Amino acid sequence: MTRKLLTERIVFNLFKICVLSLVVIIFSIIAYIIWKGLPILSLDFLLSPPTSGMLEGGISSAIAGTLMVMVLTIIFAIPLGVASAIYLSEYTQNIDSRIIRVVRMSINNLAGVPSIVYGLLGLGLFVLFLKLRFSILSASLTLSILILPVIIAASEEAIRSVPMSYREASLAMGATKWETIRHVVIPSALPGILTACILGLSRAAGETAPLLMTGAAYYFPHFSGNIFRQFMALPTHIFFMATQSPNPDLTRPIQYGTITVLLFIVISMNMVAILIRSYSRRRSR
Repeated sequence: MTRKLLTERIVFNLFKICVLSLVVIIFSIIAYIIWKGLPILSLDFLLSPPTSGMLEGGISSAIAGTLMVMVLTIIFAIPLGVASAIYLSEYTQNIDSRIIRVVRMSINNLAGVPSIVYGLLGLGLFVLFLKLRFSILSASLTLSILILPVIIAASEEAIRSVPMSYREASLAMGATKWETIRHVVIPSALPGILTACILGLSRAAGETAPLLMTGAAYYFPHFSGNIFRQFMALPTHIFFMATQSPNPDLTRPIQYGTITVLLFIVISMNMVAILIRSYSRRRSR
């Protein structure tokens, strides 16, 4: 065996060990959380509100608040993100390429900005300047801005991956540019766009800092559905129970149960994205 081949095998095995170690660590953490959280999971835990200052009861208010925030985030973020991706990929041919490169670089950089910065932005813009108060609406708008760069970048990549021959064939048959985009490009890129949206939403579902700064309450047991009021959410509920509970040992099972529910929601959303991607690949073949 040559020295070059031996070095290659050593490096390959090191990479393999690193990947396997990471997988084992992640699955061990998830398994431990689920093992601790499963005993408390029940319909009563999922459907009843917290009681006794969150020392007892369930997490129905937190689940309802999280779902409401996600619905509003979908309404605000997905249309704007997909429309921006369509414009960047289809309507910027006559614009200086340097400007478009700067815009794309800015979008990619915004995707890496810490969530606490978006929380401060939401506090200053939506809560104080626009006077939307600490509310579901302020939190949803903040999360929408947070996930917009992810949706735009991934959706644009999906749209640009559609073969140019599809566009040329549609235009050759007399279709306008918008008709080509609506009937040819978007349907072909739809699995990738949906995957981008789901991945963005799965990130938003687990964010804590923006919710803390724009509307999440420590104890708000009765969810009213009013988007101009404060609310409880699963990520902030976990944070409060772990750091501000008067009796952390008593509420530990509730913490693990809440984490398990949040993990289930996030993993489910990611699994949907994986299934959509797999379906897209089979369809393209």
